[in-house]
Amino acid sequence: MHKARNNSVEFEAALSEMGAKSVHVGMIDPEGEFRDKLVQADKAVKLAKSGYPFCEVLYFWDIAEKTYAESAFIDRPAEIFTDTLRLYPFSPASALCIADFSGEFGERSPRNLCLRLLDEADSMGFSVASAFEYEFFLFSETPETLKAKKYRDLTNFAQGNRTYSLQTSALHGELLDGLAQAMNAMEIKLDAIHTELGPGCFEVPLTYAKGIKSPDDAVLFKNFAKAYFSRNGLTAGFMSKLSPDLPGQSGHLHVSMRDRNGNPAFSDPDSPDGLSRTGRHFVGGLLKLMPEMLAMCSHTVNAYKRLVPGAWAPTAANWGVQNRTSAVRIINDSPEATRVEFRVPSADANPYLALSMCLGAGLYGIRNEIEPPAASDENFYLATPEPHAVFPSDLGQAAERLDRSVIAREIFGDAFVDSFVTGRRFEYREYQKQVSEWEIRRYLGIV
Repeated sequence: MHKARNNSVEFEAALSEMGAKSVHVGMIDPEGEFRDKLVQADKAVKLAKSGYPFCEVLYFWDIAEKTYAESAFIDRPAEIFTDTLRLYPFSPASALCIADFSGEFGERSPRNLCLRLLDEADSMGFSVASAFEYEFFLFSETPETLKAKKYRDLTNFAQGNRTYSLQTSALHGELLDGLAQAMNAMEIKLDAIHTELGPGCFEVPLTYAKGIKSPDDAVLFKNFAKAYFSRNGLTAGFMSKLSPDLPGQSGHLHVSMRDRNGNPAFSDPDSPDGLSRTGRHFVGGLLKLMPEMLAMCSHTVNAYKRLVPGAWAPTAANWGVQNRTSAVRIINDSPEATRVEFRVPSADANPYLALSMCLGAGLYGIRNEIEPPAASDENFYLATPEPHAVFPSDLGQAAERLDRSVIAREIFGDAFVDSFVTGRRFEYREYQKQVSEWEIRRYLGIV
């Protein structure tokens, strides 16, 4: 269905109107990295018409580019999504667009999965809007200084930073304005930019967008924010948990839907909590499936260092209205803005996977009319959760639960689940081989 969204004639005309002489074509890998290839505009038009073969290695190596499969690493059929064309923010004569694998091999792609679930929502009578918000740390470091320091004793940017700090904004307003301008060039709207708790910590909520544009915006924001700050001699870190002494970095996801008449599908002003039957069933599906699908929105080893008690993050599937301690928070300030805030994903989550997980589970709940337990306004950080609601405690457990999930395979397909789980298992095995500084300090010379 999504192929119909591509139009090479309009693509060529748009490039000409933009004055773009070159195009940055980005394949988004499973970790959410924009794998950039720069081509001339005429070649981009040709590839949009004939296809864009790309090496399959993106699905056979880890985040450190270490391969974990025996393969010839051949080129697989792929396509350029011409409807993703945007200005490239660092050169007035360049554009950018997103490409992805097609056909059978493309079934393992997070973006293709997200498109399929958006199409499924449409077939059920719903249009989807969503927005991501990201916390990240800035360091006065470059790739060279990071390596020289072995990633230890780093210099934080804005070391005296406080939450919602006027001083930081006043001192570094030009830098922050530049970030907004770079994003605006790519038609990514920022709802706000503000400081967060911790030295050099910032939060940027993105303005909501419809359909696939929202996760596209999120992927581009993360990749190009890192590039923007690098151009300014800084390093942006979107890790889930940088230090036991600092809060974790979240990547909360807001999701709403409208019916075919344009009415907000999650809203019912006559219900006590303002949530419709459809909204309750969406929440019911998300709560039921969250623990077994957790690996999709928490797909790094580091993500599980944030999902622990005392770290300002959920550790079990629960929900509440306007409850910031819950995994699923219902925001019902007005009928039009009634939405689900999925508070489990970390800043390092692949946006396509986070939205696919949320949509897949929520639509499953609607189809099967799954009623959630009663909403609660208790402090879930201090509560004892029901055993079935508790999250897996590490990536290894989460990967195994996803692999065994019959419902996940029903929703996402065997090809995706098998490919994704293989990558997560390899990532966890690499972690298991490591010995941390904490272990050495704790045990050496004592045990």
